[in-house]
Amino acid sequence: MNGKYNKYEIDYYREPFSKFIFANMILKYKNSNIHYTIEGEGEVVILLHGFLENVEMWNNLVPILSKNHLVISIDLLGHGKTECIGYLHTMEAMADAVFAVIKHLNVEKAHVVGHSMGGYAALALAEKQPQLFKGLCLMNSTFEADDEERKALRTRANKMAQNNLDAIIRMSFANLFAPASKQKFSTAYNTALKLALQTSLQGYIAAQEGMKLRPDRFEIYNKLNCNRLIIIGKKDSVIDGERLKSLIKDSNIPYKVLSEGHMSHIENISELAYILNHFIEN
Repeated sequence: MNGKYNKYEIDYYREPFSKFIFANMILKYKNSNIHYTIEGEGEVVILLHGFLENVEMWNNLVPILSKNHLVISIDLLGHGKTECIGYLHTMEAMADAVFAVIKHLNVEKAHVVGHSMGGYAALALAEKQPQLFKGLCLMNSTFEADDEERKALRTRANKMAQNNLDAIIRMSFANLFAPASKQKFSTAYNTALKLALQTSLQGYIAAQEGMKLRPDRFEIYNKLNCNRLIIIGKKDSVIDGERLKSLIKDSNIPYKVLSEGHMSHIENISELAYILNHFIEN
């Protein structure tokens, strides 16, 4: 199927597809809208963004990946143009919403890349639909559950958000970047922050509550019968890369370490694009 589609033009297409120049789509789901984009042709790659992000975080990667693959980017519940379905978005609920898009498009196999919270949602999807996966890359993400300290931080942030959402989003977002990266990539930082500030109070709280409840999914990831990869940011202040490496040392889960922090799609874009292309093609 060829052609260029206007914003929200298509929410009905269910036949097998071969090529999209670009399509911006909405799927009706549980009386809400799920927003997603499609671009390229070839094997399917599904991109899932992190907390306080949306499909636009992939803007620099999609043109690269879509040269040889059909790339589907999905706004998770309460983020971007995807609406909320409650005040608790568990990772299982996010996975169900993602799978609704996948089923709608008749996708049977896909490579999935999940950034941070997107990785948590991808693991929940892997537990529910393991047959879907040709590959699962946890990008600046982890299979571990929140520890008690992280859960307490999320609870405190949700209380603060009810009084000053703008301030808590700015605080939460600043912690995603290595300190030097805020200056080095100031334009990209400010653009991403502007998008983060569009997150609604409900979306913010629902995602935080959902992340608090997620279980450890090491065994799910370890036993998943597909290509796997963990991308670690050396200066990541959110994901403890050294701990991750120690947890997988006796497994056959491969990893790559990039030089900067949590936002590899901004801080290490060239290396990340090369790694992801290699991951998908293998």
